[in-house]
Amino acid sequence: MKKTKLIFWVFTLALLAPLLGYSQSQANVIDKYFQQYVDSEDFTVVYISGKMFEMFGKLDIDKESLSMEDDGDMEAIMDIAKEMKGLRILTTDKNPEKYYKEAKAKINTKEYEVLMTVRSSDGDNVEFLVQENKETKKIAELLLLVGGDEFVLLSFVGNLDMEKIVRLAKELDNN
Repeated sequence: MKKTKLIFWVFTLALLAPLLGYSQSQANVIDKYFQQYVDSEDFTVVYISGKMFEMFGKLDIDKESLSMEDDGDMEAIMDIAKEMKGLRILTTDKNPEKYYKEAKAKINTKEYEVLMTVRSSDGDNVEFLVQENKETKKIAELLLLVGGDEFVLLSFVGNLDMEKIVRLAKELDNN
C-alpha cells in the first residue's frame, strides 16, 4: 500500500472512531507494542496525545474568516476533537508480514468488534476493529491493522459519541 492510502485510512478512521469502546488492558498491550518500535528507524511513527486534541478542541477559530458552509464543519470537527484521547500510528514496509503476524498474536482482537475486513489475492490484509465503552455506549477505540506491502497499526482512542460523528458526516455531505 502507498503512503497516500495510509492517509486515506487515517481520515476514514477519524470519522469512524466514535463507534469504538476502550479496554484498559488492551490499551496497555497496544501501548507496549507501540513503545517496542517507537524508536526503530524501520518505522514511521505518529503519536498525537490527548492534550493535543484537547488544545485543538479549545482553539478560538475566527468564524468571520470561515464561510457559512465551513462554520458547521469546523464546529462538528471541534466537538469530536474534544473527545479524542490519543492517536498512535506505526507503519513500515520492511518485513511487514512479520509485524502484522506479531501484532495479531499480541493484541487480543477478540475483545473488539470487526467493522470491516479486506483480504486481497496479492496478500494485503486490512482489519478495522472497534471497542465500545460498555458503560457509556460510546466508541473507546478504533484499531486498524494492515499487513501486505506495508504494516500499519493505527489506534484511535477517545470517548466519542456516534451522534457527533453523524452530525459531522451530515455537515460534510451538505457541502
